[in-house]
Amino acid sequence: MVEVVRAGPDDWQRVRALRLRALRDAPDAFWATADEEEGLSPAQWRERLAAGAMFVAVSDGRLVGLAVGGPHWREPADAGLSSLWVAPELRGSAAAAALVAAVAAWARGAGYRRLRLEVADDNHRAVRFYERLGFTSTGWRGTMPPPREHIVEHERVLEL
Repeated sequence: MVEVVRAGPDDWQRVRALRLRALRDAPDAFWATADEEEGLSPAQWRERLAAGAMFVAVSDGRLVGLAVGGPHWREPADAGLSSLWVAPELRGSAAAAALVAAVAAWARGAGYRRLRLEVADDNHRAVRFYERLGFTSTGWRGTMPPPREHIVEHERVLEL
């Protein structure tokens, strides 16, 4: 069974290890790289966890997934969902949906009316997952930052 909890500043070491695992497992799914985030100081990790709404999935005491909520980078009146990742051994389980639900609940509670995300066009499994949850395409397209600017992603939105 997977439990989803909000991570706080005191969780920074475990969250750092989880985030680095995610960045190494799926480097083309994130704007940041493992090298960039490996260089963050403990104070920066604590600050990140104090400022944002980071949720982690826990199974048998191990962190096995994460998702982040905050103001959307392009449309700050809407919430953004970023950094969704689930450990390979739990993909296809309810963990990812539970993480998205936690971010959506946080966004509703914070007064947002919409939840936005970007997903790579060629990540068909993720696109289908978000569609099943009710996310629809806005038509906006962009590319990942260098060195992954060849990856085209599109925005999806969920009305809260």
